[in-house]
Amino acid sequence: MKITFRIWILIAVVLLSLISIFSLPPQALEKGLQVISVNQNSSVFQDGLREGMTIQAINGQEITSMEDYAAAMSEVANLEENQTIKLTIQAKETEIINLYDKTIIDDISLEEIPLTRIKTGLDLRGGARAFVKADITLDDAQLNDLIAVSEQRLNAYGLSDVKFFKVRTSSDENLMGIEIAGSSPEDLEELIAKQGHFEAKIGNDTVFIGGEEDITHVGRTGQDAMITECFAVQGGEACNFQFTIFLSEAAAQRHADITDKLSINGSYLSKKLDFFIDDKLTSSLNIGSSLKGSVATQISISGSGSGTTRNEAIESAKTEMKKLQTILITGSLPFKLEIVKIDRISPNLGEQFTKQLLLAGLFAIIAVSIVVFIRYRKIKASLALVTVSLSEVLIILGTASLISWNLDLPSIAGIIAAIGTGIDSQLIILDEARDKDESIVQRIKKALFIIVTAFTTTFVAMIPLTGFLGFMGIGAASAGLLKGFAVTTLIGITTGVLISRPAFADIARQLEANN
Repeated sequence: MKITFRIWILIAVVLLSLISIFSLPPQALEKGLQVISVNQNSSVFQDGLREGMTIQAINGQEITSMEDYAAAMSEVANLEENQTIKLTIQAKETEIINLYDKTIIDDISLEEIPLTRIKTGLDLRGGARAFVKADITLDDAQLNDLIAVSEQRLNAYGLSDVKFFKVRTSSDENLMGIEIAGSSPEDLEELIAKQGHFEAKIGNDTVFIGGEEDITHVGRTGQDAMITECFAVQGGEACNFQFTIFLSEAAAQRHADITDKLSINGSYLSKKLDFFIDDKLTSSLNIGSSLKGSVATQISISGSGSGTTRNEAIESAKTEMKKLQTILITGSLPFKLEIVKIDRISPNLGEQFTKQLLLAGLFAIIAVSIVVFIRYRKIKASLALVTVSLSEVLIILGTASLISWNLDLPSIAGIIAAIGTGIDSQLIILDEARDKDESIVQRIKKALFIIVTAFTTTFVAMIPLTGFLGFMGIGAASAGLLKGFAVTTLIGITTGVLISRPAFADIARQLEANN
C-alpha cells in the first residue's frame, strides 16, 4: 500500500501523541513514590519536603511501591506518644535527616509515579471533597451566588478540575459541595475556609476593597507583576514581589480626599497605606509626598515569600502573589463560611473502573473487528478500521496530556462516543467506496461530505455543554457535570474529521482500487 500525504500526517500526529503521553524520558523509568501533598505546619515541611518531590529511600531502604513505604514506616507507626525516631529521607531532589514522631505518617501523602503524563480527575485519581455552610441560612439564589464567587476565585487562582455542587441536608439546609482532583484536604481547606476580605486603609479610613467595584484591573504578567529581588535570611532565602492594580474613579477620588488631609514628612506622607486580609495587617506602603491630594488610579502592591533555597523562595513568592491577586480580582466571599465536613477521596474505585474499562474496550475492539470482517469479508479493511480507531484514541489522549486536561468518567464517556462516531464514519467511507455507480474519487468525496455534515451538527450540539457559552446563559447548568464529556468528544470528532478520516479515505480508495 502506498503511504499518501494524508496517511503520513496521521502517522506523524500519532507519534507526537505518544511523545505527549509518555514524555521523554518516560516517567515510568523513575523509581520511588511521588509526594502529593505535605502538611505545611509539619516539621518535615520545614525540613524541605515539598509536593511533587520523589521519595526514593527511607533509612537506606529502597522505596519502589506503597508496600515498600509502609514497611519502611512500620517502626514509626508503632511509636508511642511523644516518642521520636531518626529518619533519613532520600528524595530525588534532596536528602532530609531529622527526628520525627508518628504524626509524620499523616503529614505526607504519596502516590506511585504515573506511567504517563495523562492527568485523571477526581473519579479516577482521588482528591478532596468538602461540604461548606454559610453563617446564615441560604436560599437557592444565595447559594448560587456563593458558588459563583467561589468558582470565580478558584478559577482565577488557576486550579483545574474543580467541581461545585449543591447539597440539601435532611434538615432542609443548603450547603455548597466542592471537589478538587489530586488535592489534599489541607489544601482544600486553605483555599475555601478563608473569607478573603481585602481592604486598603490609610489610618482608619478605607481607600478601596477587593473586587471589581473598586479595582478595575489587576496586573498578572510582564512588568505589571514580577519578583523584584531575592536575598538571604536566617534559615534560607526570601523574595519580594510587586504587582500593579488600577482603581476605579471613585476609589481614586477617596485616595485623593484622604491623602489631602495628611501632612508631609520628608519624601512621604505622615501615614502609610495599610493592606488587610480578613482584618489582619499583611503589609504597609509609604505614600510619596507627590501623591498628596492626587487622584491616583494606579497602585503597586508588594509582598514576599521565603524558602530554604532561592528557587523555593521564588515559588513561594509567586504563590503568595497569586493568592493576593485572586482576592483582589474576586473580592471577598459573600458569606462567612464553615467547613462541615472535609475528607480525602480514595482512587481505589477509579483504579478498578479503569481496569474494567480497558477490558471492555478490548472486547469491543474484537467485536467490531469480527462484525466488520463478516460484513466486508476483507481482513485488510477490518485491520485498517481498527488501527485508525485506535489512533484516534491515542490522539485524544495525547491532546489531553498536552493541554493538561483532567480525564474523569464523563471524559472517558466522551472518548467512547468519539470512537463510536469514528467507526460510523469509516463504515460510511467503506460503503461508499464499494458503490460502482460513480468513480472512486466521487464516492469518497460523497462520503467525506456526509462525515463533515455529521461532524458539524455534533460540534454545534457539544459547544453549549463545554460552558463556553455560559456567559450567555447557555449550557451553564450542564457544563459542570458534562464538560469533560463535551471536551473529549469535540477533540475526538475534530481530530477525526481533520486527520484520521481523510487518511482512512485514502486507505479505502487503495483497497478498492486493488480489487
